Amino acid sequence: MSVGTLYGIGVGPGDPELLTVKGSRIIGECPNIFVPKARIKSESLARKIAEQFINGNSRIHELVFPMVTDKTKLKEKWDASAKTISEVLLNGEDAVFLTLGDSLLYSTYIYMLRSLKEIIPDVKVVTVPGVAAFSAVASLTDFPVGVGKRKITIVPTSDDMSKVEQAVTDEGTVILMKIGSRLHNILDILDKYDLLDKSVFVANAGLETEKISTDLRALREETGDGAYLAVILVDTGK
Repeated sequence: MSVGTLYGIGVGPGDPELLTVKGSRIIGECPNIFVPKARIKSESLARKIAEQFINGNSRIHELVFPMVTDKTKLKEKWDASAKTISEVLLNGEDAVFLTLGDSLLYSTYIYMLRSLKEIIPDVKVVTVPGVAAFSAVASLTDFPVGVGKRKITIVPTSDDMSKVEQAVTDEGTVILMKIGSRLHNILDILDKYDLLDKSVFVANAGLETEKISTDLRALREETGDGAYLAVILVDTGK
């Protein structure tokens, strides 16, 4: 029996209408849909975005990827999820793995795919790109990301704010992702370099809970809890 094909599909940042035509077609045709989520009892956001395109006869497989930083525990989860997917593929059936944003930009799909290739080295994979969150943020705020030959820097923020500070003091446009509880620290850095008026913030782009702010000073009142799916675009003015 031949091995099935894995389709890794980026569903975009939140608005179902931003899912590509190719992605929505494959989702509708595939008999197995794997959807990631952070907790057992939580709802998969990727599934919610793609829900209207899923065939009623498709089997939905939920995979839990807890929000932890321990690399050993994460690898265990990626390996376990890859094993579950491999069993479907080795049975000759195709499968879709949904992932937020773009398939190969800071996504869970990247790590799961590495683990899958350890199990099935010659697995057939078709990766379908999705609209990246920062592209949606730029559109919502009329913020030009790339102009002329100016540099674009993408920084997944972490507890080490030195990387953020280094990026915003360089030239071009800076894209700050995975903000979360570090929102206030980022605001402090932007304020330090007089960049608050040259930045925009969007959380949950395309979702019902979407929040857009072109006045980042107003974000001082935010707790930061709602900033996980948030992006800040910064024009360094250089």
